[in-house]
Amino acid sequence: MRCKFPKGFTVVEVMVTLVILAILAALAFPAYQESVLKTKRAEGRAALMKTMQQQERYYSLHTTYLLFSAASIDAEARKFNWFSGENAQASAYEVSAQPCKDETLRACVLLIAQPGTGRVNPHYRDPKCGKLSLSSTGEKSADAQHCW
Repeated sequence: MRCKFPKGFTVVEVMVTLVILAILAALAFPAYQESVLKTKRAEGRAALMKTMQQQERYYSLHTTYLLFSAASIDAEARKFNWFSGENAQASAYEVSAQPCKDETLRACVLLIAQPGTGRVNPHYRDPKCGKLSLSSTGEKSADAQHCW
């Protein structure tokens, strides 16, 4: 006696498999998106820390901090990276420096990392944390808690 087994899959088997895959994808995608956001935030924080180190070196030589932005034309200001990543197009944050509130530039500088501007990746958004900032006094802030 020879038993014949059908070859291939039935439509029901394929549909069950697709439903299972869709459920797994629906569960995994939000976790993936949150992971990407955390990675980009870490990029912004690292850029602020690196730039603050540059500002402190500049301060030790000139006894003042230096204002800079993406639009800076000053040769000294152009030495500071105004983007957070390897290049401007792939960066998530645009970095700039300004005096701290109610302080002179000699006393305090505030570095701001603005997410997804026109000069860096404009598609990046961080609805939770928004702007990240770091002052020369060590104060770290963001639009929400637990972003640093």
